[in-house]
Amino acid sequence: MPILFRLYADPSLRTSQLRRDMAGISQKMLTQHLRELEADRLIERTDFGEKPLRVEYRLSDRGKQLLPVLIAARSFSLDHG
Repeated sequence: MPILFRLYADPSLRTSQLRRDMAGISQKMLTQHLRELEADRLIERTDFGEKPLRVEYRLSDRGKQLLPVLIAARSFSLDHG
């Protein structure tokens, strides 16, 4: 969820920006989560084919549709936690 919320706040981010914003996550775990979210079609990956490697992530339309549900669930959890 933190990745989805971060991409909601900033529509397009590189892996390095996500890692800086998410303290305590290893590169391996971040990459794994990004791949899972891409496989679930919640985010889109754009590879610019440049050297050094330049890849950006953004929410897909499906991910944007899921966000209000996640925000409501988070709000409910905070109110009743």
